[in-house]
Amino acid sequence: MGSARRAYVEQPDLTRDYGAATAADPASVAAQAMLAAVPQRRVEPIVIDRLSKSFNGKPAVRNLSFIVESGVVTGFLGPNGAGKTTTLRMLVGLAAPMAGSATFGPYAYADLPRPQQTVGCVLEANFHPGRTGRNHLRVLAATADVDDDRVDELLELVGLTPVATRPAGGYSLGMRQRLALAGALLGDPDYLILDEPSNGLDPEGIRWLRAFLRNFAARGRTVLMSSHLLNEVGATADDIVIINAGRLVKQARMAELGIAEATSRARVSHYERAERAIAELGAAFERGTDEHGPFLRVRTQDLYVIGAALFNANVAVFELTREPYDLEQQFFAMLEASK
Repeated sequence: MGSARRAYVEQPDLTRDYGAATAADPASVAAQAMLAAVPQRRVEPIVIDRLSKSFNGKPAVRNLSFIVESGVVTGFLGPNGAGKTTTLRMLVGLAAPMAGSATFGPYAYADLPRPQQTVGCVLEANFHPGRTGRNHLRVLAATADVDDDRVDELLELVGLTPVATRPAGGYSLGMRQRLALAGALLGDPDYLILDEPSNGLDPEGIRWLRAFLRNFAARGRTVLMSSHLLNEVGATADDIVIINAGRLVKQARMAELGIAEATSRARVSHYERAERAIAELGAAFERGTDEHGPFLRVRTQDLYVIGAALFNANVAVFELTREPYDLEQQFFAMLEASK
């Protein structure tokens, strides 16, 4: 890994469907000010290979194998006690595997020559309660070989500049999550390993985090995030890894699950005429019925285009709405099938 610190700060792409950052976002102004033209690159994948771990004779992780590719956000899912946190702890050297390996490319975390410049990790958001947020980052900066300017940049990025001189013991859960993320980013790493990063964030903060992580991955870097917020993972992740009882249930691209395809629902006055209008758009559709009556499901979420086509076809529209991804239903179905 190169020794020079890479000045990574990416402004979220405001046109993406995963949630636009706006002027009201705590860090949007900072992201614009800190945008740097850093070349895109690809880093080596994270490799979990036949990993096993037991505690007091009880298996927590069992012969687990999967690969986390660069350039994507990978969601790491499983019920409580599935082994997610234990797997992440073994990946970053906080727990020793009984068998198998967890590496960043060919390197175990302990063998990385410059770990903070390679891996940023948030497994717990714990801080000395009497130390200010800024001083917490300054302590970490000394080991990451970065200066106070980097500390102030990251405080601005995560929206904590106004409270940077307050003791971290008085921070809310969401503020502690932001501070932990800033600490993980100090060395401008290639990998981000995050355990429940949305925990405690308000909706605005979740939108900002979603945009940030996707842009981080789009630059060729790697994000592995565990979460119990299934719909949030569905809106953020490109790939998912699902485990249960320490074993792999499924690894897949979101598109392979058949849930990443955006759909809209329309209830109209004349279904045959509406179907002809939508067919002329080249969009796939199907007719369905629920407790509210018949509807059309259209394989796009561009409501403007759908609405304009129906208007031009002289079709009255009673409902036109985007349908949420149903990751939760898929998730529980896969867990049930794995038993």
